Amino acid sequence: MYSKIMVPLDGSELAECVLPHLDAFIKGFHISDVILVRVVEPEIPYHGDYPIDSEVLAKRGSETKSIAKDYLDKIVNRLKYEGAALHAEVIVGRVVETIADYAMNNDIDLLLIATHGYSGVTRWVRGSVADKILRSANVPVLMVRAPGTKGGI
Repeated sequence: MYSKIMVPLDGSELAECVLPHLDAFIKGFHISDVILVRVVEPEIPYHGDYPIDSEVLAKRGSETKSIAKDYLDKIVNRLKYEGAALHAEVIVGRVVETIADYAMNNDIDLLLIATHGYSGVTRWVRGSVADKILRSANVPVLMVRAPGTKGGI
């Protein structure tokens, strides 16, 4: 049923609340591939009316990707699953669209993502990345409400 799972992480402890669920999926469904993904938003080339030097933009982008890759590598090294290959991918783009496109273009069977559990005005004002991914992705999405959030465990 599921053999390839994608886990988007944003570097926060909250996002990592999905990892125990990942463990259960790997053991229960004998998952063969897990892709941990961190999306890096592209740098905006302008600050107000002033353009930012392209070399500065490139350096910032490179540093941001390197930090994201180091973070994912630490998670991969911390997790050990027999029979499941763990991969770390840093991709550049707008978060929601990039995750949905990656899932569709890479034969992902399931997206496993954390949610803050916002509701009401807070959700309307701040939006919900997890909810937007749920509505955008062409693959099943399991959203895990982070412990300690309103309505969470």
